[in-house]
Amino acid sequence: MMSKKLFDVVVVGNVGIDTNIFLNDDDINFKIESNFTENIDYVGQAGGYAARGFAQLGYRTAFIGYIGDDHLGRFIQEEFKKDGINTDVVFIDPAGTNRSINFMYKNGRRKNFYDGKSHMILMPDIEKCREILKNSQLVHFNIPNWARHLLPVTKELGLKISCDIQDVADISDPYRADFIDYADVLFLSSVNHADPTPMLQKIINKNPQKIIICGMGAQGCAVGTKEGIKYFEALEFPGKIVDTNGAGDGLAVGFLSGYFFEKCGIEVSH
Repeated sequence: MMSKKLFDVVVVGNVGIDTNIFLNDDDINFKIESNFTENIDYVGQAGGYAARGFAQLGYRTAFIGYIGDDHLGRFIQEEFKKDGINTDVVFIDPAGTNRSINFMYKNGRRKNFYDGKSHMILMPDIEKCREILKNSQLVHFNIPNWARHLLPVTKELGLKISCDIQDVADISDPYRADFIDYADVLFLSSVNHADPTPMLQKIINKNPQKIIICGMGAQGCAVGTKEGIKYFEALEFPGKIVDTNGAGDGLAVGFLSGYFFEKCGIEVSH
């Protein structure tokens, strides 16, 4: 049995404020100056959604990431505190808190405009991060550029690594290579691929030990392992789906919770 750790999971990634713009019409009317919409701010982005998802399921959760020294960053800290998320290793981005603008269509489609502030040039304090990481069972990575510096540390500590490489256009994209190579469990979206099979098979051929979860929106999801690729239909939902932000993060949190914490016997506190 594994020794008791302080955390069940550490989430490494970006958190920010999502401004979701819900369209009243089927599309934006660019012929006129003003479109009337419903605009709502949320704590979002992949790291934010995943951390809050784990915490709200009752898992002991820590977060490693960046916020700004501004009112948005303080709001995120307050919301994380309400959820019981440890923020001892949350750093300050001098450019401010990350932002996203998401146009939400009536049929559930979305178009995102992402401002990651300084994520390409930030360098986290490795030793501070190590202290949090070594006290966890599982580490779930999103893909801000600075996060790749923590992959070797996490592997060195012998921890299970999950990575969400999100909306992949080209699986050979060098930006995502480190995250793919280090991941024990890999999550990705097929939004840019009519058929994700070749993409999944390419990853499996290179490293058959990985578990690959591919979100396919309304078509459900695919799971790739050395045994092959299986497709699962989406569950029927009784209500109207109006906001798909965080859906992939929900898939990741749900799968990791079931696979590691419930199936594989990692100790958790509920």
